[in-house]
Amino acid sequence: MARAENKETAGPMARMVATVVKRMRVKEGLTQEQLGSRMGYTGAAISALETLSQPVSDDMMMQLETVLGGGTGIFAEMRPLVRLEKLPEEFRDYAQIEQKALSLCLYASSSIHGLFQTEPYARAQIAGGYPTPTEARVEELVTARMERKAIFDKKPLRLVEVILDEAALLRKFGSEEVMREQYRYLLECAQRKNVTIQILPLDVGLSGENAGDRGMMNLVETDKHNRLIYLEIQDESVLITDPVKVSTYAQRYAKIRAQALDPRASLGLIKRLAGEGT
Repeated sequence: MARAENKETAGPMARMVATVVKRMRVKEGLTQEQLGSRMGYTGAAISALETLSQPVSDDMMMQLETVLGGGTGIFAEMRPLVRLEKLPEEFRDYAQIEQKALSLCLYASSSIHGLFQTEPYARAQIAGGYPTPTEARVEELVTARMERKAIFDKKPLRLVEVILDEAALLRKFGSEEVMREQYRYLLECAQRKNVTIQILPLDVGLSGENAGDRGMMNLVETDKHNRLIYLEIQDESVLITDPVKVSTYAQRYAKIRAQALDPRASLGLIKRLAGEGT
């Protein structure tokens, strides 16, 4: 079923890769088994690529460039477009902006922000959604989510700040061990010089104010030094570029930050959840 579904849902870039691979392979006089052997794959894997029975993996794209690209760079150029095509359609425009961003100020209210998720956590969250995705689609989305983490290591370093509602920390996915691993991963992320993690406590509203009650937001400084807001709910997304609206959201984000625990206290809370603190 997954094979038939992928043939139906494969996007234009995946179809282009399949066509180019087959034509270049035939031109080189290689069988599917021979090409697969050179790339470290089976002939069946190459067949699945060419017939769109399975989505092409990022590793396969790299191997194609090395083995079949012939120094043209064609597969290297298609690689980010293939990755982009695997993302949900409503997320693709933002994903391109995110990877070029100079800074990200993030607020996540219902679950750990995607950039800060471990692979097991992401898999449990994605697989548990509705409509229920196929196993192949789950793996595709998990891989795409993990690849977004490349922004942490881009030079010059990008500032990445995340405020997590405490409810997002307490909402569990997968298993207790998955959650412990997730908490430990947050602590690791916080050790990066360009990352700040804060927690908006559950009882913040008792003070009479809770600026984070309207849900998630991503405040982005683009590579052109412009600011925009990304919002997402129920598989729908909105990119806001109007300066007046962006200013209002930026002020709201500043209020959320002010109402959150400071970074040291936030890490103390995460340590306790991870079983590493008192």
